[in-house]
Amino acid sequence: MNQIIQTITIVMLSLIFSSEALADPSKQPNVLMICIDDLNDWVGFLKGHPDAITPHMDAFAKRGRNFTNAHCNVPVCSPSRVSVMSGAAATTHGSYELGPKYEDLPAIQNMPTIQRYFKDHGYYTLAGGKVLHHGFNGRLSGDIDRSLGRKRSPTPRKPMNRPADWSRAWDWGRFPESDAEMADIQLAETAAKTLHEEFPQPFFMTVGFFRPHVPLFVPPKWFDLYDADTLTLPKSPISDLDDLPGNFLNINDYAVAPTHAEVVQHGKQRSLTHAYLASISFVDHCVGIVLDALESSPHADNTLIVLWSDHGFHLGEKQHWAKRTLWDESTRVPLLFAGPNIKPNQPCREAASLLDIYPTLVELCQLPKHSELDGISLVPQLNDPATPRDQPAITSSYFGNHSIRNRDWRLTVYEDGEKELYDHRTDPDEFKNLANDPIHAEIQKRLLRWLPKEATPEFKTKSERSRLRKQTRPKSQPPLNQK
Repeated sequence: MNQIIQTITIVMLSLIFSSEALADPSKQPNVLMICIDDLNDWVGFLKGHPDAITPHMDAFAKRGRNFTNAHCNVPVCSPSRVSVMSGAAATTHGSYELGPKYEDLPAIQNMPTIQRYFKDHGYYTLAGGKVLHHGFNGRLSGDIDRSLGRKRSPTPRKPMNRPADWSRAWDWGRFPESDAEMADIQLAETAAKTLHEEFPQPFFMTVGFFRPHVPLFVPPKWFDLYDADTLTLPKSPISDLDDLPGNFLNINDYAVAPTHAEVVQHGKQRSLTHAYLASISFVDHCVGIVLDALESSPHADNTLIVLWSDHGFHLGEKQHWAKRTLWDESTRVPLLFAGPNIKPNQPCREAASLLDIYPTLVELCQLPKHSELDGISLVPQLNDPATPRDQPAITSSYFGNHSIRNRDWRLTVYEDGEKELYDHRTDPDEFKNLANDPIHAEIQKRLLRWLPKEATPEFKTKSERSRLRKQTRPKSQPPLNQK
């Protein structure tokens, strides 16, 4: 009996000591989260554009795990960021388009942001730039211990390149003259300086860069990296629209972004593409400032880094500009993890969702499991990129429209039941819609079981989607795209 009691005592003490070690802040990694606005797959490590110059992010991708098949939960700024920070899908929080603040959504009133969750478990939280679309205000104001600032870059007083009838947001050019005037550079330098400080507890730092969001103004030297006359334009055959249902060809998108027909009519596609690439190279430089600072800091060996973008961006693909579609160019995003115990330079082709960031960081930092998260941890794929994953990445745009993306296939189901199906093994540009081909009925059936069954109703007093549904246009008319 005494032997049994002694054994039980040893086991209990072992558990206590293990628990204490798990909660020991000195043994927990720091977290550096870098989020980028409107960055699609036009980066070297994703090979989305052959001319893209992104040396800093490319080098970083080789240091860790590059999820080459990662997708946003909603292809527009505010709901995408709500999804990442809450760990809740749009079908849970109810925001499917630009609009509601995190703190206004009833469905997630009791769900902590990832920053709050880490803060409540012993982390010091810092954030700067565009992280949540509307910032950490109201009941979220205590989620951040220190602000790194959120400034705006200067814009020219007069239009530079946009036609007179285009939105002010859709302008671009070589402005201002120096990097020092750009808000993203100022944020990068502030973050870099902060990373050299000593902290009494592990930190969770979020740095949000604004470019390449429109308007596409960056200093001249970033334009000079590219030859506008020879850079590659996206593939955009008119026939690509012939086998599509009319659903996303009827988006009127607040009359903000130009239509593809308008871009071509004004002869602006090459110039706009040039500006977007220049903006990507600029933000790559900003990322490099932060990563170089971390590398030379006392925290270099004990910091997990995750880099992501909130959604993709069209520059003429499928006759579309901007975002909000359920095609790959709008949903696919960069997603990189690096840090302690993450093996370098082994890309992962399994589907991943931005919803997975929250549970992944919770597990990597050995925090208590958060049971209400909609994503799943990517730790199995961080340990071995070949580990298969059953759950696909699901993207929703406007209420009732969903796209299901696994390693090889994309199935999109619209509110009226119309479908698109693409085989990414042979059709990475999604040119051929296979939804009506009976040969592919079985794969459709397998993907359909992931279709959201009970989605939270849309939370928006004046829904843009409802307004659009009242408008009708011929399918052949080029669509308007949304900012």
